[in-house]
Amino acid sequence: MPQLILPDARFRVSFLDAVHEHIVEDDFFGGTLARELREHGGTWRQPAGFARYVEAVREEESETGRRPEGFVPSTWYWYVDGDTYLGRIQIRHRLTPYLLDYGGHIGYGVRPTRRRRGHATAMLRDVLPYAQALALDPVLVTCDSTNIASRKVIEAGGGEFEDERDGKLRYWIRTGG
Repeated sequence: MPQLILPDARFRVSFLDAVHEHIVEDDFFGGTLARELREHGGTWRQPAGFARYVEAVREEESETGRRPEGFVPSTWYWYVDGDTYLGRIQIRHRLTPYLLDYGGHIGYGVRPTRRRRGHATAMLRDVLPYAQALALDPVLVTCDSTNIASRKVIEAGGGEFEDERDGKLRYWIRTGG
């Protein structure tokens, strides 16, 4: 049964298969994957290099952790089924003016060959208690106005539409019951 876990180096092979799928689809997870490929991709094939990448992702959670300039602390969860990496979801611990308009608290992506099976909806539902534990209630989740699938995921997760800003639909979701 699929579950959210903290990033773990034991999923290296499956994660790399998913990265290949994203590259073939020209789908770079809102630029996140492109940044990760630039910064870490050259070392992912080696177990030690991938372990360093996982460590860097996990460090983004700490207020004093290393992360790209201008990024806020965030916690990443991977959605896995057995040994198979299915996707990932991120909780940004606070909003900057940019995130308030465009990015929101939560971003997610499912590997291309595992889409349209309810994984994004399940990830969003399952991550809400973690957001609540961070005292985030409600959370902002956004998507492109043209992304019908993501809009349906957000609405299924309880998203209440607020507005559209420059092609981004903005929804608020309660995390606390």
